[in-house]
Amino acid sequence: MKRILIALLSMGIFAGSCCNAPEEADKARIVIDNIMSRKSVRSYTSEPVPQEMVETLLRAGMAAPTAMNRQPWEFVVINDRDTLDKLAGGLRHAKMLAEAPLAIVVCAETMITLKDGTVVENNFWEHDASAATENILLAAEALGLGAVWTAATDDRAAIVKDCLGITGTVQPLCVIPIGFPAGDEQPKDKWKPEKIHYNRW
Repeated sequence: MKRILIALLSMGIFAGSCCNAPEEADKARIVIDNIMSRKSVRSYTSEPVPQEMVETLLRAGMAAPTAMNRQPWEFVVINDRDTLDKLAGGLRHAKMLAEAPLAIVVCAETMITLKDGTVVENNFWEHDASAATENILLAAEALGLGAVWTAATDDRAAIVKDCLGITGTVQPLCVIPIGFPAGDEQPKDKWKPEKIHYNRW
């Protein structure tokens, strides 16, 4: 990822000329570096995540954009060992919960009430919850934490809802195991110019 940042610097992306002040260039560099450094971490130490970090993660999640600013998200914070172990046993792609000291389950309300009182399906709940999830993952990276996005939709949703007592029309999107990294995972270089199309396909 440092190679990518060096390339951006050489092209003047972070040069002072593109920003109002050198401080703005520094801010841009920090943000882009954090995005490029994010990786999926599946192994954690037993050290608990401080509550102030948990709140920062949640604040980051709630800072995400949402359709019509409806903010349909709901978050379940799990730091109970028995609950984490139960989810690890039920979710085939989230076994790392067995060693994670923390998890955040990102959910959303799937129905919305319009101004006239009509209740309709929230067609964008997955979009909104996904934006919140990415913000949490980026915040975790910035805080020196490790995290990974594990799905909690399809048949997995019932497992999560039953384990956590989620009722009504709220649906889970994903479970994010979080902790201090036990290994030295590195970000993947996913840059593929062939995936880019300008103006038309």
